[in-house]
Amino acid sequence: MTFLCCLSSLRYILYTSFCILSAGNVRLVGGNNSCAGRVEVYYNGEWGTVCDDYWDLTNTAVVCRELGCDETSNTMRAAHFGPGSGKIWMDNVRCSGSESSIFDCSKTKMGDHNCGHSEDVGVICSGRLVGGSRCSGRLEVPHGNTWYTVCAAAFDQQDAEVVCRELDCGAPVQVLGAAAFGKGDTQMWTQEIQCGGDEYQFALCPTTPSQFCSHENDVSVVCAVRLVGGNSRCAGRVEVLHEGQWGTVQDVDWDLPDAEVVCRELGCGEALTAPKSAYFGEGSGSVWISGLQCTGSEFTLTNCRFNGWGIEANHAEDAGVICSAL
Repeated sequence: MTFLCCLSSLRYILYTSFCILSAGNVRLVGGNNSCAGRVEVYYNGEWGTVCDDYWDLTNTAVVCRELGCDETSNTMRAAHFGPGSGKIWMDNVRCSGSESSIFDCSKTKMGDHNCGHSEDVGVICSGRLVGGSRCSGRLEVPHGNTWYTVCAAAFDQQDAEVVCRELDCGAPVQVLGAAAFGKGDTQMWTQEIQCGGDEYQFALCPTTPSQFCSHENDVSVVCAVRLVGGNSRCAGRVEVLHEGQWGTVQDVDWDLPDAEVVCRELGCGEALTAPKSAYFGEGSGSVWISGLQCTGSEFTLTNCRFNGWGIEANHAEDAGVICSAL
C-alpha cells in the first residue's frame, strides 16, 4: 500500500519496507527510516544517483542538514542501500560544509561521471540526546524534518550501546525511564527499537510497531567512557564523562582487571594490556578517577570502587587500555 503526504516542500512516500524522504531536489531511498538511504537528486526532470568518489562526512552533513535530519552522520559507499537505476547525476562532489544544498557544492558537470551504480553513495543521519549534555539526555530520533522522542518500554542496554557508540560517547552507563531528563515536547516515536548491540548506527536497528506510550515514560541514556589517542576505537587513553566534562583516570592501582571492565563496556573484547604513564598521550582538564579497584566482572567502570570524583593529579599518570578487538 502506498501512503503519500505533502508538507511544505517535503514529500514523504512510504511503500513496502522502504522510506523515502525528499526535500526539493534531494531524497534518500532504501533505508529503514526517512533519514537513511541512497542519495538521489532530481535534475532535468529525472531522479538519479550520486557517485561515492571523493564523498566524505562533510558532504554527508550537508545532505542531512538539507533534509532536516541531524548532521551527526555516516557515509555508506558501494551501493550499501542498493544500486539505483537511470542517471548518475553527480560525481566528485566536494562540499565545504557550509552549503545549504548539495547542488551548491563543487562537482563535475551534471551527468558527467566515471562510475557505475555499484558506487552509488548513501548516508545515515543520527539521533540526539537532549536535556543533559552531548553524551547524556533524553533520546530523540529524526524522521523527516521532525524529531520524535522514544519510549522507555522495551528500550534496553543493547539499544543504548548503539546510541552511545554512534555519538562517539563511549559506552552506556544508565538507561533511564520516567522522563529523567524532562518530558519531550515532540511526537512519540511509534516503533519499538530492537538493536542487536553491534550496529554502528541507530538507524540500522530493526523496528516493530509499538504500543501507545506517553511522555511520562520518555527514555534517556547516559554514556560515560571512551578511549582517546589510539589507532582504533578499542585502544587509547581512558576518559570518563562526569558533570558534563570528559576527564582522565589516574594510573595509581591501574591494572588488567580495571582494563578488562573498560574493554567489556566498550564491546572491545578482552583486555590485552593496561598501559600507564600517559602511554597514549596526556589528556587535558580534570583527572576524574584515581585508585580504581575493579574485580574485572563489573559491567561498567563506575561500578568499581575508587577514591571519589576529581583529584589533584598530573596527566603524566593518565591510564590507557589496549583491547583485543583492535
